[in-house]
Amino acid sequence: MPQIKRLLALAATTSLAAALPLIGAPAQANEGSFSALTYNIAGLPEVISSAPTPRKSATNEIGRRIDRFDIVNVQEDFNYHAYLYATDVHDHRTPTSGGVPFGSGLNSLHHQPYEALDRVTWDHCWINQADCLTPKGFTFHRAQIAPDTWIDVYNLHADAGDDSLDEAARRGNLEQLTAYISERSAGNAVLVMGDTNTRYTREGDRISDFAAANGLTDAWVELVRSGDEPDHGSPALGCPEVDPGVECEVVDKVLYRDGGGVDLSATSYRNLDADFREDGSGLMLSDHFPIAVDFSWTRN
Repeated sequence: MPQIKRLLALAATTSLAAALPLIGAPAQANEGSFSALTYNIAGLPEVISSAPTPRKSATNEIGRRIDRFDIVNVQEDFNYHAYLYATDVHDHRTPTSGGVPFGSGLNSLHHQPYEALDRVTWDHCWINQADCLTPKGFTFHRAQIAPDTWIDVYNLHADAGDDSLDEAARRGNLEQLTAYISERSAGNAVLVMGDTNTRYTREGDRISDFAAANGLTDAWVELVRSGDEPDHGSPALGCPEVDPGVECEVVDKVLYRDGGGVDLSATSYRNLDADFREDGSGLMLSDHFPIAVDFSWTRN
């Protein structure tokens, strides 16, 4: 009889222990928010860099200042990559593909896990802006924004320049990316951030066609221009070097769409020029502006 009691007690304890994780498990989040940043950090060798600040110290400082963003895409993360990661505190970061001329300069940094990283080199480039000297292209990975909630994230650096062959190469870049998105991200929520080297106002660029083909919304067009894209061939909306604001158009763009049971909404768009200048001198830490967009999301 005592042995039967002990067996019954053990069975009860085991059943209770098995139930405890279920009792304590948090409910799946149905909504949330995250912050995103895209930044070309001018990591070419200093002798050919057009950035106004020393690249080692500036890249160190960039690493310190990007920690408050949940998802960060950087471009031109070439020869000073170690200085970026030395001061950055994100737990999940893509490994470098190398400096010039071996790497693409594309990396992403997250506070939550990512998976399925893929690096793709452009099929087309035009040498006018030294684009063919590095394997520029795009990256894909799947990023967690909450437990059991993921979105597809793309980072890109398109062909530079504004002559006809540059524009043709850039259109080819975006067509290649469209084909990849169609195959890899069909039905999924997507975030595309990077240096597109495109302008809506430039006649030979077709960033609007890229957005339409992939069902993407440009956060700048949506939030700053109330959905009104600048006309092709209209005067360029250039940015002043100091206090640029958000009305001007930059080549660094953030586009997104819903999918996979996740609805995304861009809630703010910011040019963080003032936040990424060298202490003392006030000079830019890069030769591009850092562009930040905040998002909210819900399950549908």
